[in-house]
Amino acid sequence: MARRCEVTGKGTKSGKSIARRGLPKKKGGVGLKTTGHTKRKFKSNVQKLRVLLPNGTVRRMKLATSVIKKGEIEVKIDGRMQTVPLVKALRGRNREFSKLNS
Repeated sequence: MARRCEVTGKGTKSGKSIARRGLPKKKGGVGLKTTGHTKRKFKSNVQKLRVLLPNGTVRRMKLATSVIKKGEIEVKIDGRMQTVPLVKALRGRNREFSKLNS
């Protein structure tokens, strides 16, 4: 599966890197000369996260860090899109520890 956020749709974008040589006119040179263009990729920061949904199910989602920071996700529940708070699903001993404390 591709590096793509399931909520925002952010993914890898392509661009170019420009190589230059010379001293800028501002610094007393004759100016910068372009010596080449190479393609490059701008990769989005997408993380796999186990998310606890309001109906109690746990789903592994690929989310951009901007969505994780925001703390809200938009998911399709019962056929319509709903904005719900992002709750990370606990696993292993953490889950049992949280049951004892609640």
